[in-house]
Amino acid sequence: MQYGPAVRRRKLGAELRVLRTRSALTSIEAADRVGWHQSKVSRIETGASGVKPADVRKLLDAYGVDDTELRELLLALAGSEDGGGRHNWWHAYRGVLPPTYRDFISLESQAGGMRTLETSVVPGLLQIPEYARAVTRAAVEGLEDDKIDALVEVRLARQEVLRGSPPMRLSAVLDEGVLRREVGGPEIMTRQLVHLVEAARLPQVRLQVLPFTAGAHIGVTGPFVIFSFRSTSDLDVVVLDHLTSSLYLERKEDLKAYVEAFNALQIHALSPEDSLDYIAGLATGA
Repeated sequence: MQYGPAVRRRKLGAELRVLRTRSALTSIEAADRVGWHQSKVSRIETGASGVKPADVRKLLDAYGVDDTELRELLLALAGSEDGGGRHNWWHAYRGVLPPTYRDFISLESQAGGMRTLETSVVPGLLQIPEYARAVTRAAVEGLEDDKIDALVEVRLARQEVLRGSPPMRLSAVLDEGVLRREVGGPEIMTRQLVHLVEAARLPQVRLQVLPFTAGAHIGVTGPFVIFSFRSTSDLDVVVLDHLTSSLYLERKEDLKAYVEAFNALQIHALSPEDSLDYIAGLATGA
């Protein structure tokens, strides 16, 4: 179990080690190609030290990696400002975003898929502005209006991943309590439910409701997110949110356990079609 930056370093290093091995180079030979000491390559591969985007480019070039998507992903994990052409827009909000939230957004912006269980609120990628504002105000009491505005802007900007090319694939299981909890008042909640129905019709979104009648289930321990990446499954990670921080689970056994848990939740939840009808019924008061 690690915090975001440590996970990024370890996963980046492990992937670079795999790429070096595929290129049939030893760590000494790789270091010679880029003009470094072998110890620097070893520190990078073990995640013992951070690595600059420029150094990642050198290694990728030395290993003959020309997969554009993979290069973008690894540069983003290294903290690249351009990410291969994608500006890390959230840097403009450093003053209001805690480091763990920036790490989350960084992973989200590069992920090809996201599976999430939500037990309290609508997923951030599916929130309307008014709902996002109400959630933010409740979660961080006493925050000035301008900072709330900035956090809402960030929440809405994050939603661009669903409209990218290609878009992120979002699969969400929502506990019924998410839909029944009146956030921001009845009018805002109704608009939020209508928005969920619209979002559920997008081909890249799969939305399922876990009804109260499902009883106790594996998700009662709390919400979680699983990020998966198009270029390599070795970078997949589970994120657990807490009040003041986020924890990132990277071990294969942890990933396997959470993927199996999510699959089980999908089985117990209403089908996507029935879920859409259910949410629409709540929105209209039917």
